[in-house]
Amino acid sequence: MGNTDKFEMIANTYDTPERIHIAKVSSDAIRNYLVDAKSKNAIDFGCGTGLVGMNLLNDFNSMLFLDTSPNMINQIQQKISDSNIQNVDTLCFDFEKEGLSDLHADYIFMAQVLLHIEDVEFVLSRLFDVLNEGGHLLIVDFDKNEKVASDIVHNGFNQDELAGIMTKIGYRDIQSHTFYNGSKLFMGQDASMFILDSQVRRG
Repeated sequence: MGNTDKFEMIANTYDTPERIHIAKVSSDAIRNYLVDAKSKNAIDFGCGTGLVGMNLLNDFNSMLFLDTSPNMINQIQQKISDSNIQNVDTLCFDFEKEGLSDLHADYIFMAQVLLHIEDVEFVLSRLFDVLNEGGHLLIVDFDKNEKVASDIVHNGFNQDELAGIMTKIGYRDIQSHTFYNGSKLFMGQDASMFILDSQVRRG
């Protein structure tokens, strides 16, 4: 996944109060879209140190923390060990490079991950294949922000354009809304965040 090297370097100091707060509002937004999730399995895709997924552990039957950064995965493994958590697993893997045919989930959520992915449509297509019938992909990310100029991340997303890409892939029942505004939230700029829910229906 994009920018793995950068995340490798900051893994040990990643959990700042600001990031913990954003993870909390992101996980709360995700929780609002969960339906009968207690019996379902989830993937925290691009989990980082697991800040969002750890908030949602009790909402699912089981969870897989997946990231491309070994150091980030080490951080989440330490948290799992320290808290003696049973219903979780970890996987260090890069979806942009190879596919996982034996991986399946009812819910996949990705919080501030898509902006780091160069080929958005390709990765969303791969995730479509991982989701079980009726499964949900939940995306939390920044609204498109013209004040952000970067060579390493997207400057956010237009919700309608993103929904269009996902409809083309085959996602259905797509709904999204902006749920959070913050100062200096995105590359030093004031920004807003949206959540998008979508479902896999192959019939």
